[in-house]
This record gives sequence, structure tokens and C-alpha cells, in this order.
Amino acid sequence: MKEKDRERIPGFLKNIYRFIIILFRYPLARFRPLPHFIIIGVQKGGTSTLFELLKQHPLIKTSVFKEVHYYDFQYQRGKNWYRSFFPLLTKNKNILYGEASPYYCFHPLVPERIYKDNPNIKLILLLRDPVDRAYSHFQMEKRKGREKLATFEEAVSKETERLQKGYEEITNEKKRYDHNHHVYSYLSRGRYDEQIKRWLQYFKREQLLVLKSEDFFASPHDSLKQIYKFLNIPVIFPKDLLAKNQGNYNPVESETIKRLRDYYQPHNEALSQFLGEDFQWS
Repeated sequence: MKEKDRERIPGFLKNIYRFIIILFRYPLARFRPLPHFIIIGVQKGGTSTLFELLKQHPLIKTSVFKEVHYYDFQYQRGKNWYRSFFPLLTKNKNILYGEASPYYCFHPLVPERIYKDNPNIKLILLLRDPVDRAYSHFQMEKRKGREKLATFEEAVSKETERLQKGYEEITNEKKRYDHNHHVYSYLSRGRYDEQIKRWLQYFKREQLLVLKSEDFFASPHDSLKQIYKFLNIPVIFPKDLLAKNQGNYNPVESETIKRLRDYYQPHNEALSQFLGEDFQWS
């Protein structure tokens, strides 16, 4: 089933399907691991493609679904619920277990939650040009029917107003999920410097591998070599290197691009300085 077709499936049907699957896996949860690594983001940055490529490695086993969403809005269900998404432990001690939930990077409470459960975990982050990421995000929400505003420019102009209350309530743990924060965070998710600084309050720099999405798609073999080295597993390339979930849509207005490039410039400069690598996008 193509991604566009999956997006049309009502959310409650997806939840019922998940519930049925987990119902049968939960009794053996104690024999299932916590992950060795998580792809934490970013949304529309290539996480689906990377997840599918890593699944093809013989020493990697992944969660039964991509985007488990445990550490963001399912955290109250407990670790056995989370373990239910993973395969049973094997006798092979070299096997690594992983998942990918791209909302993790942006959610303000996730770094601390993961650290409490799994302080030695390895984290993988794909960063896409924030302007392209924001527009792709908007187009996805339009396809899903969750964005009712007519234009990208209008959605961007209303973002601060839409997100403020929900962000405060999530941060103060007054609510576990906020629709606006999850769906309408077009610009905010691209302020990567703010997010990575939050993660590095809990994790060592060597636990976080940050790659450019553009480099990953341009040269997947080179990026996979870096990821395999980071995970300490042998280089065994997947047979299928096709990109997943690519969308087709009209380009954004040039004036909007210029305005957003100016908006993100100080954040990209701060990110590059903070990580000691070039994360400028032209």
C-alpha cells in the first residue's frame, strides 16, 4: 500500500489494528528488549527510508511499527507496553533493536524520559533543509486533511498562536498530547539548534549521530557507512535503496523562501557552531 493510501486510513482504524497486534504480544513483553538505538527525527527528513534500509541489515531488528510514539504521547502505558512492539530477544548478543519516531526530536519531554529508561542508547537524527522540511510538512497535512488553512503562508503566520498554549500544557504535563503542537509545528520543528541543545543536556555528544538528509539521499552508501560505524556493526548494504514517502507538489513562492531562509539563518549558524559541523543550507 502506498503512503498516500495509508494516509487516508482513519486514525481510529490504525489504532484498533495496533491494539490487536499488541494484545497478542504483550504477555511476553518481559522477554522483549528496550531498543539499542532510536531514529529520533526529523519529520519529513527521510526517517521512513532510513528505517526501511536498517531493517534489511542482518544484525538489526526493529519495532513492528515505525513511529511507536511511546516517549511522546503513550508514555503513561509503561515499559511493558513499549517492549511489546519489539521482537523477542534472541541468543545472538550481536543483534541490535531499534525504532523510529520522528516526533521525539521536537517533543520537549522526550529526552529526559528516554534518558531515565535507557541512558546508554544511541540516537540517530536526520536534518533536512528546514525550509524544505516545513513546506513538505504542510503538504503532508493538507493531504491528510488535517490542515484547513488554504496556504502555507497563512499557516506559518498563525503558527505561534496555534502552538503556544499546547506547548505550555505539554511541558507542564497538564496534557499528554496536543494536536496543534504535533500537526501545525511547521517552522518550530526546523529550529534544530534549540532541540539538539535539549537532547545534549541528557546525552553525551558521542551518543548522537547527526546527518544531513540531503547527503543521505544523495549518497546513501556513505551515510549508511557512518551509521553502521556508529552502531558498531559490519557494513552490509541493503538490496533495496529506494526512497520512501516522497511527495509531489507545487513549489513554494520565492518570496516565502527568502523570508524563511532569513528566519532560519541564525538558527542554522548556531547549530553549525554548536555541533562543530556545517549545517548551513543555501
